[in-house]
Amino acid sequence: MSDTIKPQILKGFRDFFPEEAMKRQYAIGIIRSTFELYGFSPIETPAIEYLEVFTGNIGEDEKLFYNFEDSGGRKVALRYDQTVPTCRFIAQYPDRITMPFKRYQIQTVWRAEKPQKGRYREFLQCDADIFGVEDRLADAETIALTIDIYKKLGFKKPVAIINDRDLYKDIPYKAIVSIDKLEKIGEEGVLAELSKKGYSPQEAKSLLETVKGNQPNDNLKKIFSYLDDYGMGENYRFKPTLARSFSYSTGTIWEIVAEEFDGGSLAGCERYDGLISRFSGKNVPAVGFAIGFDRTILAMEELGLFPDIKTKTKVLVTVFGQELVKNSLSAALFIRTNFINCELYSDPKVKLEKQLKYANKNGIPYVIIIGPEEAKNGQVILKDMSTGKQKSLTLLEVAKLLKD
Repeated sequence: MSDTIKPQILKGFRDFFPEEAMKRQYAIGIIRSTFELYGFSPIETPAIEYLEVFTGNIGEDEKLFYNFEDSGGRKVALRYDQTVPTCRFIAQYPDRITMPFKRYQIQTVWRAEKPQKGRYREFLQCDADIFGVEDRLADAETIALTIDIYKKLGFKKPVAIINDRDLYKDIPYKAIVSIDKLEKIGEEGVLAELSKKGYSPQEAKSLLETVKGNQPNDNLKKIFSYLDDYGMGENYRFKPTLARSFSYSTGTIWEIVAEEFDGGSLAGCERYDGLISRFSGKNVPAVGFAIGFDRTILAMEELGLFPDIKTKTKVLVTVFGQELVKNSLSAALFIRTNFINCELYSDPKVKLEKQLKYANKNGIPYVIIIGPEEAKNGQVILKDMSTGKQKSLTLLEVAKLLKD
């Protein structure tokens, strides 16, 4: 007999219990419906891409790629983000895509980084982007969408912190990466990093002061005007030190923060007009964002934004005994035919009392009981588990009551 395998998972990866998975599905449902409310359509891309798809497109974080050689000797990588594969997707299928192309994507990505609160090695991203539009109305539309998602998730005041990478045009990328860490490590930390990268103390201080003194350019003023017209004047602000460290960022950049949550930004967003040209040689304007789903879930937990989600099952059909299994099966079929979520207790040997306890433990609000008398009269007992009250009804009456 083989040795027993120790049940364990890798650090930075997670299992989700039903109550956790249901909360995630609740948030995904709101995010997906808001994407579609704004006219975005879904796409999906493979979990594994050729390594060259990502190489040279991410910046300093390339060390976080999960990359390896497959059995065919090809150099491949797990999906690091969804933006770069989407650019590959657009370049690969130009005849099947109509511009402007508004896509959303909800899939898993992998990064070999140090796990910490709200950050994992395998996590879900929820992206939305507009391709093929240079006008900053596209930027305003995606910023408004980002804000609206967080409003619908229950955040009292989500705020888009906005800047433009064009304001950094005379600053080397290595300095941008350090300035982007200002919120995390403070001014002294940024100055120390710049010093390590070859800047004198005076140069580093001058560089940081120059960035802090930047003012909105014409593109940002246009975006702010659009957002005001959207009625979102209180949900954005200009921040000259916001940098975003992705090397492909070219114009507008923004992040979503919630004033009631101090755990960092909840979404990262940018314009990246040059990225598709790396795959096709053609410049295609692009702007969009990625929701930090796990940090968003963490914030919703801390702020109590989830409803009481225990189960989506509305009613449990109990089984009184082996001789009445057929009646319970018929009842479950009828309830499901009426589009009511219904669970059938699947062990006829278990006593009714234990089945009722099961319903309570799993938060199922109603229970159907079919004993010999009910079977004879063509009725069932519907028990409200929150009040303990029960009454005899036909299945048609039960379906009507549970739908109301």
